[in-house]
Amino acid sequence: MTPTDKLPSRQENFSEWYNQLVLKAELADYAPVRGCMVVRPYGWALWENIQQALDSRFKATGHVNAAFPLLIPMSFLEKEREHVEGFSPELAVVTIGGGEKLEEPLIVRPTSETIIGYMYSKWIKSYRDLPVLINQWGNVVRWEMRTRLFLRTLEFYWQEGHTAHATSDEAMEETLRMLGVYADMAIKEAAIPVVQGVKSDKERFAGAVQSYTIEAMMGDTRALQAGTSHFFGQKFAQAFDIQFLDWNNQMQYAWTTSWGLSTRMVGAIIMTHGDDQGLVLPPNLAPYQVVIVPIYKDEDERHRVMEVVDRLRQELGAYRLKIDDRTEVTPGFKFNDWEMRGVPLRLEIGPKDVEKGSVALARRDLPGRAGKSFVPQAGLAQQVQETLDSIQSSLFERALKFRQANTFEPGDYAELQQVLQDGWAYVWWCQKPECEARIKEDTRATSRCIPLEQPGGKGKCVVCGEAASVKAYFARAY
Repeated sequence: MTPTDKLPSRQENFSEWYNQLVLKAELADYAPVRGCMVVRPYGWALWENIQQALDSRFKATGHVNAAFPLLIPMSFLEKEREHVEGFSPELAVVTIGGGEKLEEPLIVRPTSETIIGYMYSKWIKSYRDLPVLINQWGNVVRWEMRTRLFLRTLEFYWQEGHTAHATSDEAMEETLRMLGVYADMAIKEAAIPVVQGVKSDKERFAGAVQSYTIEAMMGDTRALQAGTSHFFGQKFAQAFDIQFLDWNNQMQYAWTTSWGLSTRMVGAIIMTHGDDQGLVLPPNLAPYQVVIVPIYKDEDERHRVMEVVDRLRQELGAYRLKIDDRTEVTPGFKFNDWEMRGVPLRLEIGPKDVEKGSVALARRDLPGRAGKSFVPQAGLAQQVQETLDSIQSSLFERALKFRQANTFEPGDYAELQQVLQDGWAYVWWCQKPECEARIKEDTRATSRCIPLEQPGGKGKCVVCGEAASVKAYFARAY
């Protein structure tokens, strides 16, 4: 596919628009194993920037990185009943190694609570050993039947934090702290407004006491679970015998948490900000923040233009910068190419710009002429910074307004059913699983979360009419 191949309209076929854009922008490609993906350099650069934004936040809150094995003994997973029941349909199992049948099957990790719990039981002996605050960057395998690049693949890349604490309060504080870290990254770096909330019992992570989530609205109004943080209480500590001697010389089980965010965030960025021309990337995470396209017809013009381009390359060295000096394609082709790849800011420099001491500046977030202006070469670095800041904030505000415009508070169940065809519903809910199940059966929507910020007071459940003390979001989801 090339930049001249027109993408399907988002409005007409959002799913196909997404699939083609991921391929066309060279973010990822399909692997020979069904359900797996190859993340291409442009997509990996975007993921690396997400990693850096998160990793700096993790370390600022006292966490350190480590690595744990890909293979886990089957018996480990069976130690926590809810955990194995939740993951058993998705497991990849190794039964032969070195040409011989293994005495015990090995699981290709779907998540790492069990192997990390085993290691923590060896390392933690006293309250002085706590808290343990470890994060792992890696990949996991979950045998998904229906897959889509970045959003849901058989193998995916992520980080998973695993911590152990001396008290329940400390573990819960950690759970909510890391949820806040995810929200902060999503808002400030990805320009995605997210709702922080707690999952229903049905949507809770297998083996968790409580699961928390950041939920985002995509460009087709569907919800995406963009990151999760889980409070395990003492369940995994008891399963793996993570005990410590407390201040009173009494043996206690530790309190543990885990939290994870994956390459699904790449999909979230695509679906939140993209348009019919392609990607629209937030400057804080874009692989290239600025692209310079030199324009010339002959060798004399090339010499004069490139002299300015080389000078500006030095002046803009603080930014992730690309000089598109390809000679086999036209400037128009380059413009379309970089628009499709979502580069936030394009600078065009031709012979007339050299004479005038100016630069043509094109913002990706604004269409056509609305996003184009001519600015002096003098002081260009400051102009670039101000423009990138403006793009970053405008993307967030646009996404927030879209979510607000497509979130409704239906007054009865019939209206709820209508709303959930193409939007989010924010409603009073009694939290009974039968009401949750009825909504899913009638609308295919699920409870996304009970937001941490509540309006207060009480209302009537939109399904059964009984007293309700919380409001929750329901929506169709990826």
